[in-house]
Amino acid sequence: MADYYDLLGVSRDADADTLKRAYRRLARQYHPDINKDPGAEDRFKEIGRAYEVLSDPQTRARYDQFGEAGLGGAAGMPDMGDMGGFADLFETFFSGFGGAPGGGPRRRGPRQGDDLRLDLTITFQEAVSGIEKEVQIRHLETCSTCKGSGAKAGSGPTTCPTCGGAGQVRRATRTPFGSFTQVAACPTCEGSGEVIADPCGACGGQGLQQVRKKLRINIPAGVDSGTRLRVASEGNAGQRGGPAGDLYVFLSVQPHPHLRRDGINVQSEVTLNYLQAILGDTIEVETVDGHEQLTIPPGTQPGAVLSLQGKGIPRLGNPVARGNHLFTVKVQLPTRITDHERELLEELAGHHTRKGDKHPHKSGLFGGLFGHRD
Repeated sequence: MADYYDLLGVSRDADADTLKRAYRRLARQYHPDINKDPGAEDRFKEIGRAYEVLSDPQTRARYDQFGEAGLGGAAGMPDMGDMGGFADLFETFFSGFGGAPGGGPRRRGPRQGDDLRLDLTITFQEAVSGIEKEVQIRHLETCSTCKGSGAKAGSGPTTCPTCGGAGQVRRATRTPFGSFTQVAACPTCEGSGEVIADPCGACGGQGLQQVRKKLRINIPAGVDSGTRLRVASEGNAGQRGGPAGDLYVFLSVQPHPHLRRDGINVQSEVTLNYLQAILGDTIEVETVDGHEQLTIPPGTQPGAVLSLQGKGIPRLGNPVARGNHLFTVKVQLPTRITDHERELLEELAGHHTRKGDKHPHKSGLFGGLFGHRD
């Protein structure tokens, strides 16, 4: 489906009155009882769906942030039993295009605000150590002009003239499947029995405004990709006194160029020359805490795993408990040696052979050097 704003021919900052005028104009143009052109009925349904989403501040906010993906199961035409998305349509065609009696926007009872999602990428080191990050979000807040009432100063809700305060209406509806009569929530007041006769100009009578806000998010040590943090009451504000939703922050951790995470342990490789592996050494290695000293025991074999205790990842929720840093040893052999180095190595080889060291394979080197010993 095309962009909802494009379908209605309005800008993305259009107010409630502009949306309603655009919807009524297009609904008259494409209504299947008036327009018999092929495709008119489909266009009519698309227009109805676009207005249904954009006329509600909460679904509009989700659509602005995530597109149709943010509407979840709300996608598609509204349930005929609810009639909420078609309220202005019936006002248009059963009231002589005169608009809703009372001229005010539709009202609801208290309703909790929507939860919001924020995807946040952090570095490997930030995930290990924890950090406080400043982020910017867009959410709905209670209108500062009318304090959420939806009415201009000095005015308030009045009894709905359409349903007389009952909140329900009985109507005959003609559909492609025939005519039927049903009792439904009043399209003017949406079942509340009240309307705002003189709506607030700042929020169009909805009691909510979309604002940008900066927040400081505390990211604890030990988080990982997929960790979800809840920031209470920083979602969209509720309507008519309802509580605000929450903000959920989903974390994604960038990989480290040298270190890998395995649960609460850190893994990396360390490359030694053959003398370090044979004789042992103390070397400087990179860890999540900076550079540390790692002891290489004499006779360390290729593929051996050495460990620095307590230098891994803090356990989420218990930062005192930490994993280990595990180093897999690689031994780098020289591709070229000097004559002097060769003499020393041959002497070393002879020394080990004279001591009776056994070798798993016959060697040309050892056989040539020591095959004629007494």
